[in-house]
Amino acid sequence: MHSHAFDRYHHKHSFVHNLDPRVKVATTVAFILSNALLPDGAWVAFLAAYVFMLAANACSGLGLGFTFRRSFIALPFALAAVTVLFSIAGAPVASFQLLRWNIVITDAGLARFMSIVVRSWLSVQMAILLVATTEFSKIVHALRQLRVPAILTVIISFLYRYLFVLADEAMRLMRARASRSAIASNGKGGGSALWRARVAGNMAGQLFLRSYERSDRVYNAMLSRGYTGELRIMQARQFCANDWLMICVLLLCLAFTQIVGRML
Repeated sequence: MHSHAFDRYHHKHSFVHNLDPRVKVATTVAFILSNALLPDGAWVAFLAAYVFMLAANACSGLGLGFTFRRSFIALPFALAAVTVLFSIAGAPVASFQLLRWNIVITDAGLARFMSIVVRSWLSVQMAILLVATTEFSKIVHALRQLRVPAILTVIISFLYRYLFVLADEAMRLMRARASRSAIASNGKGGGSALWRARVAGNMAGQLFLRSYERSDRVYNAMLSRGYTGELRIMQARQFCANDWLMICVLLLCLAFTQIVGRML
């Protein structure tokens, strides 16, 4: 497995791709925070945020529907907020019987739930656009240059860099198990559920030990090559005119959405 197997970066030459990674990371964080600060039911402001999202898609050269098609993976997680439908006081909208309880959905609860879903949907789209237009290593360096604690950026960098190694170790363990296990003619393996659980536990323990030993060897090798706990880059990038233009556009758009969200 290649080290870029988990990378979702799409190599293109576009306005968004050529922006400074710090600008793209800061834009993503500011966009998510702006949506979180909007009041419930600010549909016009949410629409303005989505228009900004569409414009960013168009400037990335990936197509208007690039993030739209990939964003629905976040919607099931938004269902965790389904309890707000009937836990917030308001005018009744619908009601149904659940066992011995009468569940009443209120207008305020419905507005809160739909707002949470829209916020999550927009935020995931912006995060998808970030990883699609910026290499992961540059995202980590941008976080460090934006004064994110070094310990966090180093952990994120090493976790991503060696995740494919961990996946390779797991695949080797699974191949070893398959080569030592008899398969019946119906395609099902033998052994009880308890036996399978014990085998899976042994595999997890072996994977932990192999990963721990490898991490120790890698760390000693890095120390011998002068590693001091700080990520270094060959040449720091300087802001250009497009970067400053993007910052100005972002500030204007966020100010517009906040004003619209509180006035309409």
